Amino acid sequence: MYSKPLLKAILGAVLCLSAALSSAAVDPAAASSDAACIACHEANKAPIKVSNDDGDERALRGIDAAKHGAGVHRDLSCVSCHSDLTVTGNSKQPHKKNQQAAPDCATCHQKLWDEAQKNHSAAAKPRLGKVVENIAAYKKSFHAKPDDDNPDLPKASCTQCHDTHSFNVPTDRKSPEYAAWRAGVPALCGTQCHTDQLDTYTESAHGKEVLEKNNSKAAVCIDCHTTHEITSTSLLSFKLLNVEECGNCHQEQRKSYGGTYHGQATNLGTAETAKCYNCHGSHEILGSKDPESKVHPDKRLKTCQSCHDGKKRPKATAGFASFEPHANSHDFAKYPEMWIVTNFMVALLIGVFLFFWTHSGLWLYREWKESAKHKLETHIRLEGLPEPLQHKHFRRFPVGWRIAHLCFALVTMTLVLTGTAVLFSHASWAPHVAKVFGGSKPMGLIHRFAAMAFVGIFFIHFVYVMQKLLRDRSFRWFGPDSLIPNWKDLRDCIGMFKWFFGKGPKPKFDRWTYFEKFDYWAVFWGVNIIGFSGLTLALPTVAAEYLPGWIFNVATVIHGEEAFLAAVFLFTVHFFNNHFRPNKLPPPDIVMFTGTQSLEEFRDEHPAQYERLLASGELEKYLVDAPSKPMRIGSKILGLVLIAFGLILLTLVTIGFFSGGH
Repeated sequence: MYSKPLLKAILGAVLCLSAALSSAAVDPAAASSDAACIACHEANKAPIKVSNDDGDERALRGIDAAKHGAGVHRDLSCVSCHSDLTVTGNSKQPHKKNQQAAPDCATCHQKLWDEAQKNHSAAAKPRLGKVVENIAAYKKSFHAKPDDDNPDLPKASCTQCHDTHSFNVPTDRKSPEYAAWRAGVPALCGTQCHTDQLDTYTESAHGKEVLEKNNSKAAVCIDCHTTHEITSTSLLSFKLLNVEECGNCHQEQRKSYGGTYHGQATNLGTAETAKCYNCHGSHEILGSKDPESKVHPDKRLKTCQSCHDGKKRPKATAGFASFEPHANSHDFAKYPEMWIVTNFMVALLIGVFLFFWTHSGLWLYREWKESAKHKLETHIRLEGLPEPLQHKHFRRFPVGWRIAHLCFALVTMTLVLTGTAVLFSHASWAPHVAKVFGGSKPMGLIHRFAAMAFVGIFFIHFVYVMQKLLRDRSFRWFGPDSLIPNWKDLRDCIGMFKWFFGKGPKPKFDRWTYFEKFDYWAVFWGVNIIGFSGLTLALPTVAAEYLPGWIFNVATVIHGEEAFLAAVFLFTVHFFNNHFRPNKLPPPDIVMFTGTQSLEEFRDEHPAQYERLLASGELEKYLVDAPSKPMRIGSKILGLVLIAFGLILLTLVTIGFFSGGH
């Protein structure tokens, strides 16, 4: 049995030979047959040359009958596409141009798709649907733009990339045929148009894998530039997509890159920050151990200075260039500092949350149980006070502390929003937050200004408190009015757990409880840990003058993990202790806004202080009138707004944490 392509070739040869010998007119029907066309345009024959209107000659592409027979267009007749040709019957010029338009791949496929949709057969033709999608993508691509030398033509047309007579992209991506097709892509792109890029690619790590080692999984042109959606490499969309394309193969490196400032800013849609190709190159990518590689230790500083050149950015130094852009926390042998710091921070997070969430859960259970039985304990009665004084309020916080607390709250929430948007830049919500601030760069500036405000408020508070205490010779540093932890705090903590389980009475707290002291001193810890790590990251070239590059890796971990700890603790434990305990409901507790609380509430929360002041006769000097109704309403509205915003931030942080990448 003869194959269909072979029969076409034999029949065409017979027809052409008989026409030439007889010098008679060729039968139009025979001349228009596929066999007759292939007989003249066969690939193994001398190329047929044609002239255009300017007299320039070009050779027509020959047809490989075997490949045509295996292609997707094998069932189409030649004239179904070449409808712009008319058969003449002349053996020397068997056809000529007519008035119809030249073949148009896009129009033909779109027409077929429209017909398939009309007769409800589109579902059975998925490849045709894909072709139509590719057409739409191509029309928006860089290739579809007018050619600089010939504006009437696109930069690249379908037939320049696809041999229409033998077109057959294998659908099975695991097949040898598909591997062979991929391996031919660089030559297809480079031979016709991008010769310089092909020469560079051939010598690169990717090119050697594909062309020398036959590794079809290594990157070829379409992996980075796509097939039909090809855009200008200067566009932000291409730069962002390019990082993701690299990550498809280099997953571990994409993940570690995402944890650096460069990766986080890229996730937020920033174009200016370094992408994969800025450090590794594009077509000329070489292994990091290759002396010619841009990331080789001997050339890394020069690569860094291509961006950090001392003009737009401070000039990179040797210490700056020793930063590890792909360091991870699970490879102790290679990155011991990262492993140690990360595990320490994880242990700290687990320890703090385990203790305080357990503390909050048990407290919730105990208070709810007693509230349900209407047996909330009262430690003492309001005896020993004249009736008029029993309706007074206790002044717990002076105005300076209240203003500082409000400023701290606003600045902290700003820091959490702008900071966690970077920390969880991989989360779906993060780019939208950055967009609200005008991009990652303006958001970063706001974050830094908020950080300076936070440190400034802290410093003013610290100086004010210290100068006041140092002048007070009667102040006891470990006394009941001091925020310094003492042995009573430990006894109170143990007593609370006994009370949780019904094994003892609730402790009598003095002016400051042990959990309030923890909140207070956590700010000191946070300002130093978050502050110094953030300062290192904000001034990398300055820090690199004195510190090794791995400090930036460590600072990134510390800054992010400690900020995460502070945010989650604030919006869970702190909110519960002050606003969501059963005997605090409904929220909010407004004592930090009004500065006062009812004598009944003060007595229940700080019985030891109440008894001490009552016994010494000092209680009356702290008593003030209850805040006005407008003050109470305004404080409740402000409290509810801050709580609502805090819970929104907690939700965003939770989504970011569980969406991966942290």
